[in-house]
Amino acid sequence: MKNLNDIISKLSNLIGDMEESAKLQYNLSGLTNTQLNYLETIHLLDNPNITELATALKLSKPTVKIAVDRLIEKDYIFKVRSDKDRRSAHLHLTEKGKLINQMHDYAHKRIAEFMSRKLTNEELNTLTSILDKVLNQ
Repeated sequence: MKNLNDIISKLSNLIGDMEESAKLQYNLSGLTNTQLNYLETIHLLDNPNITELATALKLSKPTVKIAVDRLIEKDYIFKVRSDKDRRSAHLHLTEKGKLINQMHDYAHKRIAEFMSRKLTNEELNTLTSILDKVLNQ
């Protein structure tokens, strides 16, 4: 188990370093990894409301609302009132938010390319299968 803990720690550091490098390259060092995660999730959910975002992130609505308000202040997202339910608003990425999401995607692509250079196709398929099994259970 210690070996697995060490590997997870090293992998976490590698991913963090590559994301930090991408943030510096895009001159976005003022963003936290949590904020990046929010922006990525908003993009993946295709303009969710606060409740949908909180559910996806497994966080409380008040916690998500505070973070969303900060992202609005920084001009990364904006709210649009729902046509169906005027009490609800959907979250959209601004152009600045879309750029940040592209940077985050770029960091993920670099991580995948790094792994692809180190592993054979068979090893990559095995790794993908194992990680998919772990993350989708």
